Amino acid sequence: MPTQLQIARQGVISDQVRLVGRAESIPAEQLSQEVASGRVVIPANKVHLQRGLRPIGIGRPLRTKVNANIGTSGARSDLSLELEKLRIALEAGADTIMDLSTGGDIDHIRQELLQACPVPFGTVPIYQVIQGRDVDEVTVDLIIGTIESQARQGVDFFTLHAGLLSRHLALVEDRLAGIVSRGGALLAKWMVHHGKENPLYEYFDDICQILTEFDVCISLGDGLRPGAIADATDQAQLAELEVLAELVERAWAHGCQVMVEGPGHVPFNQIQYNMELQQRLCHGAPFYVLGPVVTDIAPGYDHITAAIGGTAAAYYGASFLCYVTPTEHLGLPSAEDVRIGVIAARIAAHAADLARGLPSALAADRQISLARRELDWERHLAIAIDPQTARRIYLQACKDSNNLEPGKADYCTMCGKQWCSLRISKELRQAR
Repeated sequence: MPTQLQIARQGVISDQVRLVGRAESIPAEQLSQEVASGRVVIPANKVHLQRGLRPIGIGRPLRTKVNANIGTSGARSDLSLELEKLRIALEAGADTIMDLSTGGDIDHIRQELLQACPVPFGTVPIYQVIQGRDVDEVTVDLIIGTIESQARQGVDFFTLHAGLLSRHLALVEDRLAGIVSRGGALLAKWMVHHGKENPLYEYFDDICQILTEFDVCISLGDGLRPGAIADATDQAQLAELEVLAELVERAWAHGCQVMVEGPGHVPFNQIQYNMELQQRLCHGAPFYVLGPVVTDIAPGYDHITAAIGGTAAAYYGASFLCYVTPTEHLGLPSAEDVRIGVIAARIAAHAADLARGLPSALAADRQISLARRELDWERHLAIAIDPQTARRIYLQACKDSNNLEPGKADYCTMCGKQWCSLRISKELRQAR
């Protein structure tokens, strides 16, 4: 059975393209052309499709999507907690989920999460490869076998750090933060230890053949992404990006869907350049960015620094934002951190879509503005991006204002009745 890319190239409109087209209000014929060109991907493993996957599309013609990372570590492994994080991420509106587990029974954890996940599901296979092993125990057969095993399990997209090459390692020697990507650091250590090239690059064509069989979308990882503002847009990052551009075309030649991952820690004034450069070098393949985080000084608030960068990134060229939680740089996120991270990234994505003029984004803002104009509290709260938080704050404000009856007053507690501009404006409209 061909991949979504191969089907679209044949001029056939797949069921998944029709579903995504309806969800995005885009004609299926137009969307199919975008998939055929590689500018849109629909991560949909054939195994996961048989188990009820709801396909989504990622690419510039579509609304900006948001990914939520969950997963265990060697220090903390609790499947029930990860399932709760999955539930909360989906409830908060995440479009995709990535399991980054590095501790516990990873196969079992991934299987349970996959079975409970109705949206595209991603992993970083090298994490499982290295679990409980030193680099001298990691073989090419083990790497490729792990990739194939996870593909058979139903994973929809893989992060593969295939663009980090041995010649790049000298470029990071003067970096402030070095290599901050876990996958990138592990592969760099493997290359140094074995004196060989990155196996994900060397055997990339073999890997593509496996992924084509299951239609797993490749997410080309940025193993040299900057982990400090001082390292942004440096020679190492750009050298890897050039290799990623080469790998995009090699993946397409095999019929593999592919997107490209990007920085990282980037000052605001460099975001536009980074987004436009990737779009040009990688021929419009969807860009998947972590943040970008626009300053290093805000541990505990990096969901905010990432949302600032994410808005600019999605406006200038990114199609897919990886959420960042308040615990970034500090520890594994709690379930509440996951919810906060998803909401922050969704705000960034929506703000960018609004600036890009997407009709669905414009309509959403118009709806909530009309509800505010009419002082329709129930509708106002229901269509908020985070109804749970909006309702909690509103009810508390009513309680603190002499137990104002929620939803009944024609004014808010911030201004009071006499000074409520919306109430006065409503009176003026009615008087005309």
